[in-house]
Amino acid sequence: MTTVKADSQQEALAEQGSAERACQSLFRGAALWLAGLVLVLDLFSKFLVTRYLPEPGKIYYHVIPGYFSLVHFRNSGAAWGLFAEHTYLLALVSCLALLGIIVFFRHLHEGRRPLAYAYALLAGGIAGNLYDRVFRGSVVDFLFFYFRDYRYSWPAFNIADAAISCSVVFMLLYTFFELCKKKPVARS
Repeated sequence: MTTVKADSQQEALAEQGSAERACQSLFRGAALWLAGLVLVLDLFSKFLVTRYLPEPGKIYYHVIPGYFSLVHFRNSGAAWGLFAEHTYLLALVSCLALLGIIVFFRHLHEGRRPLAYAYALLAGGIAGNLYDRVFRGSVVDFLFFYFRDYRYSWPAFNIADAAISCSVVFMLLYTFFELCKKKPVARS
C-alpha cells in the first residue's frame, strides 16, 4: 500500500516537473521570438532608410514640424557619439554582452517573465546595432526628436536603441519595485 502511494507521489512530481520544463521551454521560445522580432524590425527599418533616404547627415521628412523628423544620420560611436573613434571596440563589447545574455539568460531572469522579456529586448537591440557596426562601420539612426529650432534635441536613434533603452529602464524600475516589496515595514 505504501509503495503505491509513493509511486503515485513520484508520478505526480514527475508530471509537475515535466509541465514546468515545457513551460520554461515555451517561455524561452517567446523571449527568443521577441529578440528576433526586434532584430528584424530594426534591420528592416534601417534597410528602408538606407534605400529611400540615401544621403547620410540629412533631415528628410518633418513628420511633426518642430518636434519630430525622419533623418538619415550615422553614428560610429555609442550614445551621443561617445567613443566615435572606437567602433570595433564597441562592436567587441556588444558581442561580449550579447554572448553573455545568451549564455546566462536563464540565470539573469531567474524565472521571472518580465525580466526575461526585458533581456530579450536588450539582446535584440544589441544584435541590431552590432550588425551595423560590423557590416556598415557605423549605426544608422533615423528617428529625430527636437524642439522647434533644433536648439533642444535628443540624439537621433533607431529601433535597436529604443529597445535597449526601454529594457534598461524597465529592469531598473522592476528591480526598484521588487526591492520595495521585500523591504520590511517598521512598526512602532
